[in-house]
Amino acid sequence: MTDTTAKGGSGVPRSTGGTPQTKVSDLPRRAVTRSAKLAALPIGFAGRTALGLGKRIGGKSAEIVAQEIQERTAEQIFKVLGELKGGAMKLGQALSIFEAALPPEVVGPYRATLTKLQDAAPPLPAATVHKVLTEQLGDDWRANFQSFEDLPTAAASIGQVHKAVWHDGRTVAVKIQYPGAGKALLSDFTQLARLGKLFGVLLPGLDIKAVLSELRERIVEELDYLREAEAQHAFAQEFKDDPDFLVPDVIAANEQILVSEWVDGIPLSRIIADGTKEERDRAGLQFVRFLFCSPARVGMLHADPHPGNFRIAEDGRMCVLDFGAVNRMPNGYPPVFGILTRIFNQGDMETVIRGLRDEGFILPHIEVDPEALRAFLAPYVEPTAVEEFTFSREWLQRQAATATDLRPGNVVRQLNLPVSYVLIHRVHAAGVGVLCQLGATARFRDEVIRWVPGFTGEDPDAEPTEDAIAS
Repeated sequence: MTDTTAKGGSGVPRSTGGTPQTKVSDLPRRAVTRSAKLAALPIGFAGRTALGLGKRIGGKSAEIVAQEIQERTAEQIFKVLGELKGGAMKLGQALSIFEAALPPEVVGPYRATLTKLQDAAPPLPAATVHKVLTEQLGDDWRANFQSFEDLPTAAASIGQVHKAVWHDGRTVAVKIQYPGAGKALLSDFTQLARLGKLFGVLLPGLDIKAVLSELRERIVEELDYLREAEAQHAFAQEFKDDPDFLVPDVIAANEQILVSEWVDGIPLSRIIADGTKEERDRAGLQFVRFLFCSPARVGMLHADPHPGNFRIAEDGRMCVLDFGAVNRMPNGYPPVFGILTRIFNQGDMETVIRGLRDEGFILPHIEVDPEALRAFLAPYVEPTAVEEFTFSREWLQRQAATATDLRPGNVVRQLNLPVSYVLIHRVHAAGVGVLCQLGATARFRDEVIRWVPGFTGEDPDAEPTEDAIAS
């Protein structure tokens, strides 16, 4: 194994061995079992549709029957997505728009299942870990380490992390991909792609096939630790000696093993639970600054902003981990993003709607209610309208209350998610959730002014885009 020195380089030689055949208990990846769970969805929907027809004949209104069908369909979708850990779970995470469009009693069990899966992923046994290391690094894999801890420090849906001491004495984090994880994830997406009509019942304005295709491509990238290593190294180099952020650099990597510098710090989840108001405010501001400045500084957006990937170092810097999911944005945030945010704050919803149509958020055949759209967008835009803003769970609950019904006119169900915005949406939705958990108060508007082109109206390259939108 060779150390990484060049930018984007990865010194671990690519493995020529086959994929280990050891079974992993926390991935229900037997093809027959997984396919059966997913295949049951359209069958269940057909049965509910037939039942609904019978009720209509019996006198129930079409709208009530449709709502009952949608609620039961949603309940079954979330149940299956929660049971499957892989591509189906990734879809459930990415399409957080579902959660805003459905009542708590429907998505509650799904959220509980997903949290359990994320927090209690059974680790690979030591023998399997050693087998993977042998397959990937050779029989002499231990020569790379002075010591290696068999018990992982973290376990997730694709892989797990072990603490070790590199051969030169540096403490390192060794990320190991589960054997068969890639096959399981891609199998899930193959099955999910067949369920477009069913998802269309819940979200008639969403091009689910395009979203699934985009997510599948991103999952393929996430499975390649070499790509992750290149992204992490780019972030580490850009934020080297930064006063606000710390990104551990990559030492070595191949497609399924990633070795990086070990960092200590207080997990953001602990700051959320036990931090002082001052600590939570500072963490919230750092969190927002990192998400907004990264596209401008690195040309990439960290696309998995849950608390487990952030911690506060002893010197106060925010340490950022896990760069498997990134959105490559070489030109930074699209100017139209800042322009439409500013126009929203000015109250011109007609121009906002035209802009959203131009960007593909509202398909040509879909009509939306401007006030309903304003209510839905408020949680994402309101913090940019004031000098200082406080995020809270209560505020988010009030905002979400406008979208938690399944009536045909619910604006959330009418919106599309263009493929170029899939990961941006995922980041913003998850980011708002983290900020509300923190209860952070800060000058978040300043970060938008600094890093998002078009928001102030002073960007000469952005103004023609606004003129085109308003024309």
